Order: sequence, then C-alpha cells, then structure tokens
Amino acid sequence: MTTPTKTVPSAGPGRATPAGETAGPPRRPVVSRLAALAAGGGVRVVLVVLAVVWLLPTAGLFASSFRDARDIASTGWWDVLTDLDQLTWSNYDALLSNENFTGSIWTSVAITVPSTVLVVVLGALAAYAFAWLDFPGRDWWFMAVVALLVVPVQVALIPVARMFNTLGIFETSLGVVIFHTAFGLPFAIFLLRNFFAEIPRELLEAARLDGAGELRLFTRVVLPLGGPAIAALAIFQFMWVWNDMLIALIFADSGSPPMTVALQQEMRQFGSNFDVLAPGAFLTMLIPLAIFFAFQRQFVSGVMAGAVK
Repeated sequence: MTTPTKTVPSAGPGRATPAGETAGPPRRPVVSRLAALAAGGGVRVVLVVLAVVWLLPTAGLFASSFRDARDIASTGWWDVLTDLDQLTWSNYDALLSNENFTGSIWTSVAITVPSTVLVVVLGALAAYAFAWLDFPGRDWWFMAVVALLVVPVQVALIPVARMFNTLGIFETSLGVVIFHTAFGLPFAIFLLRNFFAEIPRELLEAARLDGAGELRLFTRVVLPLGGPAIAALAIFQFMWVWNDMLIALIFADSGSPPMTVALQQEMRQFGSNFDVLAPGAFLTMLIPLAIFFAFQRQFVSGVMAGAVK
C-alpha cells in the first residue's frame, strides 16, 4: 500500500516541496539580480564613460587655449592630438600682458575672498545661535531664513541698485561684496545649523561645566567639529561668487571689472576672438577647480552631513 506523500508550502508562490526535503532559498527578483550584477564592474565602466564625456569640453577648452586663431577657425581642437606643432604659448603671453585682464584677476580676488569669509563667519555665528541658543521666536526666525532660500536674485536687482546708489556704493567692489554676502547667508545658515545641531549636547554641557562661555565654546568646540561643513560652504560660496557675471555686470565698477565681465567685454569688442577668450576662460575655471579638488573630501562629507538633518 502506498503512503501518500505530504507536501509543505515552499518559499515560492504556487510551489510545493515534499516533506523531509529542505526548501531552497527563494529566487531573487530579476531587478535585484540585475542590480547586483551592475554593482560590480558595470557601474564603474558607466561612471568612467560619464566622467570622460563630462571632461571633454574642458579638454577642448584647454587645447584651444594653446592654438592660434587660424587653427581654431579652420579645424577642431582634436587635431592637436595628431599635430602638436599647433600648440603655442603666445595666447597666454598676450593675455597676461593685457593690463585690463590682469587687473580683473585681482578684482575677482578682492570680491570673492571677502564675500566668502563674511558668509562663513556670519553664517557660522548665526547657525550656532539657531542650533544651541534659546531666544524668543527662534524657530520662526529660522523658518524665515529658510524661506529666503527660494527668493531669486533677480527680484532684488532694482531695489538694491537704488539703495546702493543712495548710499554711494553703486559700481564699487564693496557693493558687490555686500550683495553676495546677503544672498549667501540664508544657505550658509541652513547648512551649518543642520550640521551644528548634530553635535552631542553632552559635549557642550561638559564644556560649559568646565567654565567655557558661549564664545569660547563656539571657537574651541563647535568650529573644529564643524570643519567639513564649513569647508563645503566655503567652496560653494567661492565658486558661486567667482563664476558670477550677473551681479558683477550690474554692480561692479566698469573700469575695473572682475574676470567674468572682462571676458564678456572682450567678446563684445572682438566678436570671434577665440584665441583670447579660450585662455581667459580656462584661467577663470582653473582656480575654482583647484580649490574644489584640494578640498573635495571635506566638501562631500560636509554636504552629506548637513543634508540628513
């Protein structure tokens, strides 16, 4: 007499496994298997391809900056790979011997450095107050600061221009610095406040028990711990101010403009003067790229830490 075989449900739907047999692991979904397969070398290949595509315009600008105007007008920049005789240093010699352009470099530095330092210092002080000091309406004031993040710069151009004209700082570097500082502070406060709020309260209380005041607590405890977020903020602000043309075109002195406006004036004056524009654009891009790659580790950790709160 045959005894019927008992079956028990298996992990998969609609399947049965004989009693006494061990059911195998459930089959992984197709999407999970594809994701696991792509997590290996496939993702790296895709990232490398995207990086190469993203860097192609930069490589083309770099190669064009060393070619004369006739070569730029007749052939593409990739011809340099087969004809290295096209490379010449004369473009940079002509550009760096131009007093207007070299003066614009120092104007850009005079605008960017104070704008970055003021935003970092004032933003860090305000962020510490919003994170760890109790004062009336603290949360409402912070919401107002966050609301300022969505205010476009274009809305304030005409009112601020009238105010600066009344104060006598229109078409001055001081006016550009004040404008960039004012519009950079909301993001600075938002980023640093989220980072400072993650500092353990016990650490601050221990410092207060040791007799540390608020200023000493801010400079000796909070600022060292907030180094990554401060570095990320400084990079953001520096790149935004350095690459800005709209604010500089309106509020800066037309006699000594920053680099972005100086290049725009060269294009307006000479039209297709690419042998001047290419090296100028590359020099304009070189400094922020160098700063970003020098502090990229702090930049990434600071952005990630300030975004999770």
